[in-house]
Amino acid sequence: MIWIILATLAMVFVAGFQLLTAGSRHAVQRLSKRLQLPPVQVESMTAMMGKEAAKEFTDYLSHDNETHLHNGAAVLLIWQVLIVDGSEENRQRWHGILSRAGFPALISRQQLLLALGFLRQLEPDSQELHALREQYNAHVSSQKVELEGEFTETSKLVSLSEWRRRH
Repeated sequence: MIWIILATLAMVFVAGFQLLTAGSRHAVQRLSKRLQLPPVQVESMTAMMGKEAAKEFTDYLSHDNETHLHNGAAVLLIWQVLIVDGSEENRQRWHGILSRAGFPALISRQQLLLALGFLRQLEPDSQELHALREQYNAHVSSQKVELEGEFTETSKLVSLSEWRRRH
């Protein structure tokens, strides 16, 4: 009889935990799925944020809004590129991840301020992050110009709107 009571309590505890964390898990999975990353990438950032900031971040992502998802991806980019690993390879990787997901790869000032708010427990130096943001954006912009030059010189790609005008 005691085993049945203990098993019931364990099941109630597990079910309660699943219900209480469903929103945050859904938000993390939504961002991870959009970026085509394992959820551990986002979960490790939220673990470093601290409990209060992580809840704010997942609540922010819970809004079914493309802008919130884009800003969440930018916060993850800032954390990965500007705080965790600022190497050139990592910058290239995250630029590709955001591009594949359909998000602009440039980091706006507002996104940086949002990231500073969510990552406040880590106490990042805002001056340093602003400088790194400018450097990152300049690097991404120069790559974009180089790629556009390649397409205009060697490719015969036609935009859909141009094709429709012709036909």
